[in-house]
Amino acid sequence: MKNYFFCFFAAICFIVGSVNSPAQAKGQINTKIKGGKTMEITSSSFNHEDMIPTKYTCDGQNISPPLAWNGAPEKTKSFALICDDPDAPAGTWVHWVVFDIPANVNSLPEKVSRQEEIAGLGKSGKNTSQRYGYDGPCPPSGTHRYYFKLYALDTMLNMKAGLSKEELLKVMKGHLLAEAQLMGRYKR
Repeated sequence: MKNYFFCFFAAICFIVGSVNSPAQAKGQINTKIKGGKTMEITSSSFNHEDMIPTKYTCDGQNISPPLAWNGAPEKTKSFALICDDPDAPAGTWVHWVVFDIPANVNSLPEKVSRQEEIAGLGKSGKNTSQRYGYDGPCPPSGTHRYYFKLYALDTMLNMKAGLSKEELLKVMKGHLLAEAQLMGRYKR
């Protein structure tokens, strides 16, 4: 009898836990904001959890994909973006760091400049390869996940270009209003 109740309880928990909004059902992480709004990030080049087109990888043109977002909190003063691969054999590999994106910007175009200062779009941090700008997916083998994480901040950080992911996360501490995430995959 105990096993019956345990199985029944586990099944109910599974069913209830599986009922989510469409974005949540696909695994997209979006943050609820006061007033019921949700911040989200998308790409016109791939959907959440889909394969990233070769064009945006080391096997293609190695250019950044177009990204767009909406639903940022009213008090947002800037955005930051980090793209990383937690499946890299040597630990999480950072592909892109951008910060001090002005609050009035709600997208990044395809092929964002690899310069320290990105005209009208913020500043570049350094990726794991110690380069400015975007370095696309380039897994040694297998399928890897690439997370594009957008952060809404209550301040402009006003730091020099070249921050690493860790440095950026440290200076963002206490300034985070909301975050959203888009995940794409790539296989070699």
